[in-house]
Amino acid sequence: MKPTSAIIATTVAGALWAGTAMAEKWDMPMAYSATNFHSATGAEFAKCITIGTGGDIEVVTHPSGALFKGADIKRAIQTGQAPIGERLLSGHQNENPVFGVDSVPFLATSFEDAAKLWKAAKPTMEKILLDQQLVLLYSVPWPPQGLYFKKEVNSVADMKGLKFRSYNTATARLAELTGMLPVQIEAAEISQAFATGVAESMISSGSTGYDRKVWESLTHFYEVDAWLPRNYVMVNKGVWDDLSKDKQNVIRGCAALAEYAGAWRAVEYTQFTLNGLRAGGMMVGPAGDGLKAELKEIGATMSKEWLKLAGSDGKAIVDAFKAMK
Repeated sequence: MKPTSAIIATTVAGALWAGTAMAEKWDMPMAYSATNFHSATGAEFAKCITIGTGGDIEVVTHPSGALFKGADIKRAIQTGQAPIGERLLSGHQNENPVFGVDSVPFLATSFEDAAKLWKAAKPTMEKILLDQQLVLLYSVPWPPQGLYFKKEVNSVADMKGLKFRSYNTATARLAELTGMLPVQIEAAEISQAFATGVAESMISSGSTGYDRKVWESLTHFYEVDAWLPRNYVMVNKGVWDDLSKDKQNVIRGCAALAEYAGAWRAVEYTQFTLNGLRAGGMMVGPAGDGLKAELKEIGATMSKEWLKLAGSDGKAIVDAFKAMK
């Protein structure tokens, strides 16, 4: 992470250069609760733009899927229903396998490796999104993903038949390979899904479980550090192209600040949320050696499948990532 002085200077300069055109209101849909660190970072990003443009662009965030459900956010921005918004990157893996690079099991399992993987993947992501009339502004990782259950689990056999909350192609495939039953559930619906028995398990970060107080329904969290998925903020290309260079510079500066702050928060929030799960009464700790070994085998299968689907773009990203290690 680079010092923020240059970024702040850019943002402040942009504020001074911003014009005095009639104010625009930009509604910014977000899928996660207002207390989630991604949503908090997005709210500060929105405020930065509003201040930086001298009020010419007022960005208003709508967390918890209040404006559009998570699965609908990207399409809403592409079609101009909203100018800007945040979405889970791997949520689009069914459109293009490359979107799922951050959810390839055990490829990048630490914040350091996740940053390297993003550096390798970002140019390709920007091109894909531009082709879809979207401009990438910033991206922030989630903490490492672990497994949640309402019972003790020591092997893949113990998972068979459980209703498993899926949120992208990778999680649905993981359910299939472990004998669980995938159920598509958005983040805003997690608490209700577990309380009513619609879902009984999931793979997610400590952050998601903490925000949704899953200890009210679940009992165990196993740290497996399977991957670190990313959220990203995008803007409609037509809206972006209509902005002056000064306003684009302000937004780019605010985006750089948000990416820096969000990445720092993700690291700091990891242990805090695991402690919160413990305080809620959950058993929190590493998965057993046997379960880890079985998950690694499943991960190897999923990695091969992803590389085959992602083709030359996927291979180039993975090769570039491995060259950084």
